[in-house]
Amino acid sequence: MRTAVIADIHANLEALESVLAGISELGADEIVCLGDIVGYNANPNECVDIVRDRKIVSILGNHDICASGLDEPCSFNPTAERAVLWTRGVLSRENRSFLMHLPRELAIRDFYLFHGSIHDTNRYIMSKGDARENFRRLERLPGVCRIGFFGHTHVRMVLCNEQGSLSCSYPEEVLLQGVEQCLINPGSVGQPRDGDPRAAFLIYDSMERKITFHHVAYDIQKCRDKILQAGLPSHLAERLERGE
Repeated sequence: MRTAVIADIHANLEALESVLAGISELGADEIVCLGDIVGYNANPNECVDIVRDRKIVSILGNHDICASGLDEPCSFNPTAERAVLWTRGVLSRENRSFLMHLPRELAIRDFYLFHGSIHDTNRYIMSKGDARENFRRLERLPGVCRIGFFGHTHVRMVLCNEQGSLSCSYPEEVLLQGVEQCLINPGSVGQPRDGDPRAAFLIYDSMERKITFHHVAYDIQKCRDKILQAGLPSHLAERLERGE
């Protein structure tokens, strides 16, 4: 089984379409999304429509939670708050309902999907201490999930636990043979923050036990223009070209 893992689309239609084209070329059997389908960018309904129509398995991100009205963006910075409230105002009833009924976490075969941190959508995994806590939570989950896929930071990252020794890396490829546990972030589709403005995703090959990271270019200028035309904060348009 070849699983494409995407995260943090953030209403960037141009990036999402480019990523889906890239996934099609690579021949993935399924696509899963780690949340934050909406927020920041100007095409929330179009992006949710694609996820719905293609039956992409998805979980809730913190922006999805606030845009759908399940919670208020009290902890958001002013730019993010303004964008998510704009998104709430333009979401169709059907798409708002779709987001509201997504699960917050999900186990699929040997891997676990969550957005920020296991059992806490809003928390970030930024350090080895964060990783240790999540590895412990991964162990306590029902079934056998040795791999956790997460988003939220918008930065590609691989954290491995081998006999209590933790490693953190940012590779292009990971071989999972012999790895006891692994937490993996594919990077962001719609708002990369690792200095590379291209849209990011990964492919997990369960037969070869291999993760490969991918980046695809998309029409950033078109996305930027839509942000400005919608009256969203100009910073959101500017940061896309810098990948930050």
